Amino acid sequence: MGEGTDYAFSLDGGPPRPDPRSRWQPYGVHGPSRRVEPSSWSWRSDDREGLRLRSAVFYELHVGTFSPEGTFDGAIERLDHLVELGVTAVSLMPVNAFPGRHGWGYDGVGLYAVHDPYGGPAGLQRFVDACHGRGLGVVLDVVYNHLGPSGNYLGEFGPYFTDRYATPWGEAPNLDGGGSDEVRRFFIDNALMWLRDYRIDGLRLDAVHAIVDTSAVHLLEELAIEVDALSRRVGRPLKVVAESDLNDPRLLWSRERGGYGLDAQWSDDFHHALHAALTGERAGYYADFGRMADIGRALRNAYVYDGRHSGFRDRRHGRPATGLDGHRFLGYLQNHDQVGNRAEGDRIDAVAGPDLQKVGAALVLTAPFVPLVFQGEEWAASSPFQYFTDHTDPELGRAVSRGRRAEFAAFGWEPDAVPDPQDPATFVRSRLRWDERSEPYHEAMESWYRRLIAFRRRHGELQGGPMDRVRTARDEDARTLAVRRGEVVVACNLGDGPTEVPVPGGWGDPVEVLASADGWRPGKDGGVVVPG
Repeated sequence: MGEGTDYAFSLDGGPPRPDPRSRWQPYGVHGPSRRVEPSSWSWRSDDREGLRLRSAVFYELHVGTFSPEGTFDGAIERLDHLVELGVTAVSLMPVNAFPGRHGWGYDGVGLYAVHDPYGGPAGLQRFVDACHGRGLGVVLDVVYNHLGPSGNYLGEFGPYFTDRYATPWGEAPNLDGGGSDEVRRFFIDNALMWLRDYRIDGLRLDAVHAIVDTSAVHLLEELAIEVDALSRRVGRPLKVVAESDLNDPRLLWSRERGGYGLDAQWSDDFHHALHAALTGERAGYYADFGRMADIGRALRNAYVYDGRHSGFRDRRHGRPATGLDGHRFLGYLQNHDQVGNRAEGDRIDAVAGPDLQKVGAALVLTAPFVPLVFQGEEWAASSPFQYFTDHTDPELGRAVSRGRRAEFAAFGWEPDAVPDPQDPATFVRSRLRWDERSEPYHEAMESWYRRLIAFRRRHGELQGGPMDRVRTARDEDARTLAVRRGEVVVACNLGDGPTEVPVPGGWGDPVEVLASADGWRPGKDGGVVVPG
């Protein structure tokens, strides 16, 4: 069967089904597959350098809304902006085949196929090649905790799912029951395909806390072992980054220590501590956060809840991340979840204002973690990032809309304020408006981000390092926080007026100052007066 041949499978005389390992679904997730031969691709760029987490700055983007075209080629046209901004790696939201033309990608069903409306396999290859040609790494978001409901024919091919466990999104993969060896192979081979055939530099594993596996060797550990082996074969570093809400450092511990040996993890506690302090929001999981001390604790420990009692969960949560370097965690002020899972998908400047966004950005970009910037964050984009779908099954579409409204009840949002994911206008509203970058409001924010990223790259002590060396001082009543990392001091005032911020080790005589607002001055007692 030659390249470009369309084909399908019929099981026991049943209807035609797409190949579960199809590389391309040009007719959508319900149609026939098309054969692709990656060895025929022409690569122009050298990918051997790989991704270095310690010095990395990530930029998360959604292909469908990043550019007006909503394609890989459209995104390529805007990569030079990322280079000029100073980021070092692009973190792609899922690009596997999913129902309809537009969506977030987490309801994918063709895990081996590249979403055709984005540009298909060749489009992704061109995108990765273009990133590498500009010195940008590429990390791809993959989902192994569930498959979407529409176009999911995998269960017809074998015992890929189990009713012994459940996930919030659908059937759980069978990773530890009868016939699970080939199921595990299906997911691991998928990870290796992205890294090997598309020369992706790393994977972001979505919601690994929802991957249930009681095997002696957990799927995550087995996957990490195989990725390490592939890294040695191809001669470049390959990274595996996890999203988890368990606050469990065993994901990152070495396998010799009894861990899974993953490379890094998203730090939601750091985000929640920042967001609650900047916005004053306390609904849902933000009820556990809001103190200046929480930000300091996150900077020193990655986890705010490391075995402490969580009021939101009504139990103890997490364990200490002692001994792990800061670059093993990603820190962020915004990401697709924390923006898109708000009722209206509103961004931090719309909630807290531009001055406090600048404070949050300063804390993220001087933290010991790998910083991540969400698309448009750098210029305080006016476009929201809302949850959108394009299901062709009317009943499924209505069910998604109902579920979305019910989900936000815990945060106190009115159901009528939640945009309909199936309404095409929800998708259109979420597209970035690149033309607004030249407006003074947005230009000033982007300048601040550029200066912060350049500052981070100039000062090596800001890139990773032991978290226990971070020194902080706070005043809860005055709403001030100072952070010292080596010779670098970050002084923050979340209050209403000018306030002297005490500085660990004293303010001294700085040789370089980045100020988000005019009016700062040295204080009388070794601190610095920061405008409110």
